[in-house]
Amino acid sequence: MKKGLLITIGVIVVIVFILYRLFAGSYNNMVNKEEQVTGAWAQVENVYQRRADLIPNLVNTVKGYADFEQETLQGVIEARSKATGVNVNADDLSPEKLEQFQQAQQGLSSALSRLMVVVERYPDLKANQNFIKLQDQLEGTENRIAVERRRFNEVTQEYNTYIRKFPQTMLAGMYGFEKKGYFEADEGADEVPEVTFD
Repeated sequence: MKKGLLITIGVIVVIVFILYRLFAGSYNNMVNKEEQVTGAWAQVENVYQRRADLIPNLVNTVKGYADFEQETLQGVIEARSKATGVNVNADDLSPEKLEQFQQAQQGLSSALSRLMVVVERYPDLKANQNFIKLQDQLEGTENRIAVERRRFNEVTQEYNTYIRKFPQTMLAGMYGFEKKGYFEADEGADEVPEVTFD
């Protein structure tokens, strides 16, 4: 009788240990992967903030040219204000929140593109060393944005895949781990631009 009881207790202890390792291991992996998503999101915000910080210097440099279109500058200033006004918490990276953030940032990108097109009409401004430096920094920042968005999507995909696999899918709901959103291509990015030579 004693031997049978010890075997039963031993089996129960082993099963409890295996279940504990399964739950604890899965939970810890979900926490780790969610933290990677949070860190990647912080980097995305960091590079967007860098771009937002460059814009006042760019606007001030352009303002020095008295006949420069004020409407274009005002558009950049307003777009920057909207873009910096949309904050997404790393705990709530839902597809809807990410889309809202992306739209605000796209508005700023469009305003900056219009500014650069208008600058083409001002050869003195294009030759200004401060403007050239700011333009180079802005281009570098746009590249960093693309890199960080790609990295964010990679770690988010890893996280989303992990929490949707069995048995994590059961535990994810129980522990409150939810699917995160991705950065997606801008609307119309799949269309080839029309180039005309007049």
